[in-house]
Amino acid sequence: MADFLYRLGRLAFRRRWYVALVWAAVLAAVGLGAAKAPGAADEEFSMPGIESQKAFDLLEERFPGTTADGATARVVFVAPGGEKVTAAENKAAVEAAVAELGDGSQVASASDPFTSGAVSQDGTTAYATVTYQVTPTDLTDASRTHLEDALHQAQESGLTVEAGGDAVSEEGGAGGAAEVIGVAIAAVVLLVTFGSLAAAGLPLLTALIGVGVSMATILALASTLGLSTTTGTLAMMLGLAVGIDYALFVVSRYREERARGLAPHDAVALATGTAGSAVVFAGLTVVIALAGLSVVGIPMLTKMGLAAAGAVVVAVLIALTLVPALLGFWPNAVLSRKARRTGRTEDTAQDNGGTRWARFVLRRPLPVLLLGVVGLGALAVPMTDLQLGMPGDEAKSTSTTERRAYDALAEGFGPGFNGPLTVVVDAQGAGDPQTAVEGVAKEIGGTDGVVSVSPARFNEAGDTAVLAVVPATAPTDEKTKELVSTIRGERPAVESGTGATFEVTGTTALNIDISDKVQSALVPYLVVVVGLAVILLLVVFRSVLVPLKAALGFLLSVLAALGAVVVVFQQGHGAELFGVDQTGPIMSLMPIFLVGIVFGLAMDYEVFLVSRMREAYVHGESPAQAVTSGFRHSARVVVAAALIMIAVFAGFIGESDSMIKMIGFGLASAVLLDAFVVRMAIVPAVLALLGDRAWWLPAWLDRILPRVDVEGEGLSRPAPTHDAPAEKEVARA
Repeated sequence: MADFLYRLGRLAFRRRWYVALVWAAVLAAVGLGAAKAPGAADEEFSMPGIESQKAFDLLEERFPGTTADGATARVVFVAPGGEKVTAAENKAAVEAAVAELGDGSQVASASDPFTSGAVSQDGTTAYATVTYQVTPTDLTDASRTHLEDALHQAQESGLTVEAGGDAVSEEGGAGGAAEVIGVAIAAVVLLVTFGSLAAAGLPLLTALIGVGVSMATILALASTLGLSTTTGTLAMMLGLAVGIDYALFVVSRYREERARGLAPHDAVALATGTAGSAVVFAGLTVVIALAGLSVVGIPMLTKMGLAAAGAVVVAVLIALTLVPALLGFWPNAVLSRKARRTGRTEDTAQDNGGTRWARFVLRRPLPVLLLGVVGLGALAVPMTDLQLGMPGDEAKSTSTTERRAYDALAEGFGPGFNGPLTVVVDAQGAGDPQTAVEGVAKEIGGTDGVVSVSPARFNEAGDTAVLAVVPATAPTDEKTKELVSTIRGERPAVESGTGATFEVTGTTALNIDISDKVQSALVPYLVVVVGLAVILLLVVFRSVLVPLKAALGFLLSVLAALGAVVVVFQQGHGAELFGVDQTGPIMSLMPIFLVGIVFGLAMDYEVFLVSRMREAYVHGESPAQAVTSGFRHSARVVVAAALIMIAVFAGFIGESDSMIKMIGFGLASAVLLDAFVVRMAIVPAVLALLGDRAWWLPAWLDRILPRVDVEGEGLSRPAPTHDAPAEKEVARA
């Protein structure tokens, strides 16, 4: 591996024009393909194997055309204090507003609350449902403006008017500002780390090129492969993250080899052969984690994982080819200002912050280990109270009209009104379908926790009916989850008594089923991903204990990060500090995303940091000296990479959407804990306690494992050429 990458780096350096032109051609080709390709369609969310999905599929089969994806808006009218919406003046204002709402160019219908029974029992609240002919993404700005104007006109009559629904919430652009801020902070961190604009700019430039290639490819293939507009979200986030990291690793090693006095072409080749090997194996662990998302069984998540894995592969290829080529164009520009001015390189053997920290840990490894493990364990304890769900409008800020509409409906019609259950009754096997459906409705209506059951709506064949069941509790309440389980548990008795069977679906039931499926898939996902990564790290480090330590450390940091998310977003401690307006269950996909993304980044830091220790150990240093050497060369780069990722993810905490805020907080916390507690403290402490045993490998396993030279042990080390001007060396190359 190291020898191949050594030769690849040298070739890219010497043929830098060809390499640059090839990547420019690739970017232009996929960019043109993206521009010419049909637009990505809105992906229909599906979750094979759960009851809610089966019920929805049955609805589509028996009620064709009724499950259209047209946008909707639910407009809520609340009478002034002490009044009723049924009063003549208020009723006239509501009817005028409904007429105006129904006059939009893209509107299919607008229901009158007074004829559709959409008035609360106390008469203070009413709502109208506006249905559009197009999907939310196809709604024009004129239609949204028309909706807002109609709301304002109704408000002028003295009514409180709010609106919710997908026609109100405009998607897109949530993370744009966060990414710009993250890139800006990354530039500052790189500039401080390297002291060179070129060294800071090169990782950013190559990472952006990689993201450009990846995103253009996804857009070009979107229609052919059925990729949605959301598929590339994870690819962009991770492509930017690992793209910066991998280029940073190679550039840092190049500067280090130049500091030893090597000529530019030799330094590039050696940097690609050593740091490039770490990049390859770090990239493989990320790809494993992302491809492993298919274990969950959610098609959308599988596509997102595979697309992101492709972005990581592109980042690896760019780090191994384009970065060496660009270093060939500007071999001295990435050096520090002092090195460029004086012509003298830095002494890489001198102490720095990394060596001082390593020696601190080596002097007291047991206290550092205990403090780190106990601290992370304490943070992880709240994770045992983790409740998964899909937060909706109730989790939004009270400054939004969606949240105020949600609260108004809950107050006027009861908390369960915002999350009705849809029961699909299949009466094909019943002798009298209508009587059978009435029996099902009666049984469900008598269940504790059910407020009401709507009249049955039959299909044209008369053998299938739909019931709307309103729970007594809110959609995210644990009692609602228990109610769904209870209703489903009654199915055998109901079926034997009526001859009809039923299934429960609707947004609330779907969210409950998704949460259960994701929670049950989390452990298998961890086993698959961590197991494969341990095998890969066995090959990289040729050690049993180092991979196990890496995996256990990752589990500690992830559990601690999830515990922190539960403390803030579920239990509400410190919620105001992060702008969290409403606590509730944790987004169902959050743990999976957290594990997949953070595992990849954690293994990046592990491979780059420990491979330098392994390299020093292989070349004859004692275990303690090897730890110090690894920190001397890698600590600054790992810290810089971690700070960049923390900045990128923390930027999302400032977004108004609670789910984006939650993801940003969780990822930033996980990277912080893994990089600074696990990799920078627990790892050296464990290696110090293990000594030579850290690198122990049974003889039988040594014979089985393939030999991959990651540390560059077999590479010939060119002699330093301090007196050879860089310009002449480049010309000679």
